[in-house]
Amino acid sequence: MNFHFTEEQRLLKEAFDDFVKQEIAPNAAKWDEEDYCPVELFPKIGELGILGIYVPEEYGGSGLGHVERVMALESIARHSPGVAMFVFTHQLGISAILDYGTEEQKKKYLPLLCSGEKIGGLATTEPGGGSDVAGQKTEAVLKDGKWHLNGRKCFITNSHVADYTILTAKTGVDDKGRGIFSAILVEKGTEGFAPGRKEHKLGLRGSVTGELILSGAVVPEENLIGTVGNGNAAALKVIGEVGRASMTAICVGILRGCLEESVKFANDRILYGKPISKLQAIQFHIAENRLDYEAANLLLYRAACLKDEGVPTTTEFGMAKHFGTEAASRAAKRTIELMGAYGVINEYPTGRFLRDAITSISSGGTSEIQRIIIAGDTLKKYGS
Repeated sequence: MNFHFTEEQRLLKEAFDDFVKQEIAPNAAKWDEEDYCPVELFPKIGELGILGIYVPEEYGGSGLGHVERVMALESIARHSPGVAMFVFTHQLGISAILDYGTEEQKKKYLPLLCSGEKIGGLATTEPGGGSDVAGQKTEAVLKDGKWHLNGRKCFITNSHVADYTILTAKTGVDDKGRGIFSAILVEKGTEGFAPGRKEHKLGLRGSVTGELILSGAVVPEENLIGTVGNGNAAALKVIGEVGRASMTAICVGILRGCLEESVKFANDRILYGKPISKLQAIQFHIAENRLDYEAANLLLYRAACLKDEGVPTTTEFGMAKHFGTEAASRAAKRTIELMGAYGVINEYPTGRFLRDAITSISSGGTSEIQRIIIAGDTLKKYGS
């Protein structure tokens, strides 16, 4: 396995970092404080090729891979995990169409989503539980060639800004009385479909999270994504391999921020006539930040490489997501401790790092869910 980026990937990474420093870093603190989602930035992100970076060129994408995708998200998250959340949730919608949509749907929707002209999203979570996908109450009934939808989704990122939302709904029952769930695309402005409550989040601010209300919404039958009954399987695959990869990339960005900020502060802060970087206790904090960053980085890019090779990666991204989110929380707390009183002053990004890292733990499946996935795969793979 090659642990080095290609020359093309290295140049891409530099381009992503330069873009973020110019367009995102100067505004990141303000967007966080105001919880503002910068939708006006989306066409610029699309022009850079980030939104559809892994989408084939025939559908308006860049034709690259998931390694490049998480690379871009890491760059964004170094300064604004919230904006990275905004971008990757858009990519969840892209992935659902790319992996399960018809050729007509791909040609209709993907170019608009890749360019940033339209914003996408994916909605599965409901008030009754996020992990219990079989317990969803939202229903879609097919009448006269149209889907009639009723229900409510909650904790949905891009809820108030998405032009196209792919949501899962119960479309029937099987012969054992179990629910059959399907994925359906609903456009913004559809009568009977509207955002509800907007959540006031602890972290990952700069992205919009809230409710979606369906009250007699009607959409054409051809808005079905995939086949009847494959909705939950499609959503779980997209979340498991694209969503958790993205959350890990966000946390690698946070870890990179913690590492760079801790080194900079330690070199600049003079105590007793010398930089505190000379103190062994401070060096221990920096060493642990480096270890957490490098380990999360390796788990992330290993899993992304495997996905680009076509290997199922739900467990690999589950491991990366579990470690990355927990490591980012540790590193943010550790960096605040290293900085002392300065660490809790909002002119520094460390408090934001901590809030974003903690919020990332429950996004895309909690650490407990990741442990269940990892344990199940391990018992199967290493059992006698």
